[in-house]
Amino acid sequence: MKRVFSGVQPTGNIHIGNYLGALRQFVELQNDNDCVYCIVDMHSITVPQNSKELRKHTLDVAALYLAVGLDPEKAIIFVQSDVPGHSELAWVLMCNSYTGELSRMTQFKDKNKGKESAPAGLLTYPILMAADILLYDTDIVPVGNDQKQHIELCRDIAIRVNNKYGKTFVVPEGRFLKEGARIMALDDPTNKMSKSAENAYSRISLLDDEKTIKKAIMKATTDSDGIIKYDLENKPGVSNLLNIYSSFSGMPVKDIEKKYEGCGYGEFKKDLVQVTVEALRPIRERYEEIRNSDELVEILKDGAKRANLISQRTMVKVKESFGLGI
Repeated sequence: MKRVFSGVQPTGNIHIGNYLGALRQFVELQNDNDCVYCIVDMHSITVPQNSKELRKHTLDVAALYLAVGLDPEKAIIFVQSDVPGHSELAWVLMCNSYTGELSRMTQFKDKNKGKESAPAGLLTYPILMAADILLYDTDIVPVGNDQKQHIELCRDIAIRVNNKYGKTFVVPEGRFLKEGARIMALDDPTNKMSKSAENAYSRISLLDDEKTIKKAIMKATTDSDGIIKYDLENKPGVSNLLNIYSSFSGMPVKDIEKKYEGCGYGEFKKDLVQVTVEALRPIRERYEEIRNSDELVEILKDGAKRANLISQRTMVKVKESFGLGI
């Protein structure tokens, strides 16, 4: 079986873009692969966090993992900071990476734009991500398209170390979402849906109630021609809504276009509200059932133990390659 690794930051507002772009892939992959999924809380502290809120959001995301269908009997589910190997390996990889390649990362340049300096953790974020992946001899990394550059850096570092010190790491492959299935912001379909966007109606969070979902969809940007047709270049707003409808209903976009031929945006949006509400209802119900349960904490503790066993084997191999310890 192939080893799969991925993770999500506990920053709140997990939305349908995160679900359709990553979490649903996690669930699909757990049936035929050896899967390791974590809540990457250490990544979130590259920007200031309230400690109580961070712990709350960590448990929120863990509960959402289970609510969307991840099964602790099939996948290891844990919190990143509960496994010391992540930070230990990150330091080793940092010593085999270069500031030039890190400063060229698109996400670093975007987040640091207009600033004289940035937290060192923001610059080295991709190294910790590489450590997350390489720590588990990962074969497949299911991530969004915006992470391609980080996956390439991870691969480069793994190959660099293997060439210099002998076979130490498995070189992973990214598993990326098809471009046409990307979920964009409802208020600006030229930008991807974001957890941190100021406009709350630019996204649909997995735990939103029906009233909030309806308001977000009915306010969503479309255009003035009133034709329900998929055309990313000329009709990005309508195309984004078609992607959401298709992703939740399982109906091909062409069939949706045919269904709403001659209809206005109002009717289409009302139906999309119902499709979305019905798709998210079981997730919200399962989340409410498990969020404050002892079961959730036990699953995370057990997951950390299982992840630690794998990570320790990797670190024995790493230390041998680098001549660390005695």
